[in-house]
Parts: sequence; C-alpha cells; structure tokens
Amino acid sequence: MAGLQQTNSEKILLSWVRQSTRNYPQVNVINFTSSWSDGLAFNALLHSHRPDLFDWNAVASQRSPVQRLDHAFNIARQHLGIEKLLDPEDVATACPDKKSILMYVTSLFQVLPQQVTMEAIREVEMLPRHSRVTREEHIQVHQQHFSQEVSCFTFLRSSCCSKVL
Repeated sequence: MAGLQQTNSEKILLSWVRQSTRNYPQVNVINFTSSWSDGLAFNALLHSHRPDLFDWNAVASQRSPVQRLDHAFNIARQHLGIEKLLDPEDVATACPDKKSILMYVTSLFQVLPQQVTMEAIREVEMLPRHSRVTREEHIQVHQQHFSQEVSCFTFLRSSCCSKVL
C-alpha cells in the first residue's frame, strides 16, 4: 500500500487545483482520476483563472460530460495554446487514466497562475487516502508509480517548484 501514496508533485498539483476550484460548489477534486470525469473540474480550473473566456453557468448546465470536456479542451487549445491531448470520451469514464490527467493538468499548471498556499497543501494531506481502491487502480498505481514520480516531479521542479515553496 505504500505505493499508493501521492508524490509531492501530485500533492502540489492537487492543492493548486483544489485552491483554484474552491468557489465552484459542483466541483470537489480529490484525485487525478474520477474527479475529472464529468468535465466540471477542467472547466472550473480554467474559469477560476480566466473567467473572461466563457460563461461558467452555461457550461455547468450542459448535460453531457463529453460536451463539457470538449469545451474545456477547446478553450485551453484556443486561448492557452495547450494541445488537445485527451479525448473527451476517454476521460468521461468511471476511472480515466491517471497519468493522462496528470499530464494535462501539469500543462495547465505551467500556463496559469501557480501560487499554492501551504494551507492548500495541508488540506490535501488530510484527504482520505484511497478508501476504496479498485484492483485495476491498484495495478495501475504500482506499474506507473516510479515513472510518474520521476517525470512529474522533474518537470514541476524544473519549471516552478522553487516559486511555490
């Protein structure tokens, strides 16, 4: 079970996302898998930093998670220069690929304001740890743990961790 612990870079990213989306009651990001499935988290993250780009209520009321995901990915591509790295249909599942979500959120982290408070990091540390982990998630975590930790931490450290801490 030790392999299920979040890396420091994941904690920083999750803290940043939670801090950025705090004012969106429909959004509660607690992980880098199922919390992103409905498309609201991506849109809230974009809207929290760039409210001029779209009407939050119009997007939040869209019925289809695929429509909301497509909207977020298109906004990020058109206005932030982030390529559409994810297919909405692949994210709108019960358990989207953690590594893919991490990669995309890291891309957003690089172009949006990055200030993360210590309070937000402590809040993430207090979140329940994988109270119900499926067999598939357990296998994925063990297979990807080292590659994610090395690539994500190296990437974040070189681009911004000195600013954050």
